[in-house]
Amino acid sequence: MGEAVRETVNGDGYAVGSIDGIGEGPGFRKVRRELGVTAFGVNVIVIPEGYDAGTHYHEEQEELYLVLRGTIEIEFDDGRSFTLDEGGLARVDPHTQRHIRNAGSGEAAYFIVGGKDGYVGRDGRTADGDKIRRAGQS
Repeated sequence: MGEAVRETVNGDGYAVGSIDGIGEGPGFRKVRRELGVTAFGVNVIVIPEGYDAGTHYHEEQEELYLVLRGTIEIEFDDGRSFTLDEGGLARVDPHTQRHIRNAGSGEAAYFIVGGKDGYVGRDGRTADGDKIRRAGQS
């Protein structure tokens, strides 16, 4: 069995850590900075019960939200609102305004990935350099 991780560990070409090891209590967990991510933005936000994070949008980056714990409500500038529980996902274009609040009891935590300029495609390789194939492919 591998090592249990709480504090960030940096290796040659990788970093591992945990949300709780990056910080405690409500606020931003700056995952990108902590793990040395350079290709996209990534944070975890922990918000207390009843907290309203306000409305924002971006100039360039598309965002993907994943609820890790608790319940959030996300409202868009078209007036529609959605409740996302653990495992809930939302993708938001840069200029679309989004308003987030903790809609449950206890803290809520959500993971946000932001980026621009598109998907690089399937470029995975085995340790021998062969292309990784999907199940059922020859």
